[in-house]
Amino acid sequence: MDGVTEIRRGTLQEQTFYEQVGGEETFRRLVHRFYQGVAEDPLLRPMYPEEDLGPAEERLRLFLIQYWGGPTTYGERRGHPRLRMRHVPFRVDRAAHDAWLKHMRDALDELGLSEEHEQTLWKYLTYAAASMVNTPD
Repeated sequence: MDGVTEIRRGTLQEQTFYEQVGGEETFRRLVHRFYQGVAEDPLLRPMYPEEDLGPAEERLRLFLIQYWGGPTTYGERRGHPRLRMRHVPFRVDRAAHDAWLKHMRDALDELGLSEEHEQTLWKYLTYAAASMVNTPD
C-alpha cells in the first residue's frame, strides 16, 4: 500500500489529505502555532481588528480542514470562501505575504509531517499567499 489507499471491508477507499496528515488535530496545531506568530507580528497583527484572534484562528482552521477533505463546516457557516474578496479591505503587499509565510513556515515545521505531505501543504500555502497579494510594492 502507498499510504494513500487502504483496504476496508474488502474495498479500496482513498484517504483524503486531511485524514493522511492526522485530521483536525494537525490543522488545529498548525493554525494555532501560526496565530501565535501573527499575535506578535507588527505588520500582520493590525490586520485583525478584533482583540481576540480566536475567531480568525477558527475560520482559517475550518477553511483548511474543508479544503483538504475534512468536514465542510466552513462552507456551512460562511458559504463560498471568496478568499480574495474577504482580503480586499486589507493592504496585502509583498511584505505581508512574506510575513504570513514566515509564520506559516514556522508552524508547518513544528508538525513533523512526512516530506511528501509537508511539500504538498507548503506548495498550497505559498500559492494561497501569492493569491492574496492585492497591493503592489
